[in-house]
Amino acid sequence: MLEDKDFIKSCDVPGPTKEAIRAIILYKSEVSNTDKVVDCGCGTGGITCEFSQRAREVISIDTNPEAIEVCRRNLEKFGLGDNVTLINDNGSNALKDIDNIDIAIVGGSGRELENILDVIHEKLNPKGRIIITAILVDTKVEAINKLKELGYNPKIMEANVSNGRVLDRGIMMISENPIAIITAKKR
Repeated sequence: MLEDKDFIKSCDVPGPTKEAIRAIILYKSEVSNTDKVVDCGCGTGGITCEFSQRAREVISIDTNPEAIEVCRRNLEKFGLGDNVTLINDNGSNALKDIDNIDIAIVGGSGRELENILDVIHEKLNPKGRIIITAILVDTKVEAINKLKELGYNPKIMEANVSNGRVLDRGIMMISENPIAIITAKKR
């Protein structure tokens, strides 16, 4: 796993997804070296970098051109990216040109989550996996409802990672923002 502190960051680009959360996402995805992965809302590229080490192909999408640039720089920094395509576009539009998806990760949807999930559903291979990360309660509800409407049996996990800071008189645990990880497999 790549360490959070090693990523190039930007004030205008969210991320990277925390290391512990990336580990859970990798585990839940059941990624293999034959998988084609789409990272929709790639931000700084934390998930893109992890999957590029494990999957056959990764396609990363973000509407923010600065996010695409920071993601590219992180891939370069870690010596990754030979199997990565970066696309600066909105998710639902970019996904229309991508076929045979094995794993779709949606971390940012720009208020287009339902449209993005509709396109992913059409493009997802049989037994394909969808993983959605959500911080807002509204996004969690929207994702679950849309996945159910599309015929999936979604599962949701709430993760709240706390890291310790050693003080003179003890250890203080500092909580990072809670995030839901929603998973579903195509039947």
